[in-house]
Amino acid sequence: MRKINVLFAVLVTVFFSACYEPSPLYGTWSDNDGNSITFIVDGTFNAKIKTGGSTIKYQGDYNVIDNVISFSYTSSDDKAGHMNSEWDLRGALMYIEWSVEGTTKVLTLYHTSK
Repeated sequence: MRKINVLFAVLVTVFFSACYEPSPLYGTWSDNDGNSITFIVDGTFNAKIKTGGSTIKYQGDYNVIDNVISFSYTSSDDKAGHMNSEWDLRGALMYIEWSVEGTTKVLTLYHTSK
């Protein structure tokens, strides 16, 4: 009876792990201007976005539904907020609009690490 339970547990584990499909967003995306976004498997992110002459760091949670990313963040300038943005992947390039406080920046990011 114990062997059947162990075999059943192994089969269930294999079934569920075979159904898991990792998000193509996981990892670090960056450009040559110093902008970067890191998507972490646990649903959190870190970002550095250059605006004007300064770089603002963001961190928080994200949720992906189809081609929309919903960010809840706090920033290094002590602001918190929520942002929705469309994204598009073309090979190893991500196109995304970063819109915070009425300022929109169109980013073209390269997948630099997983």
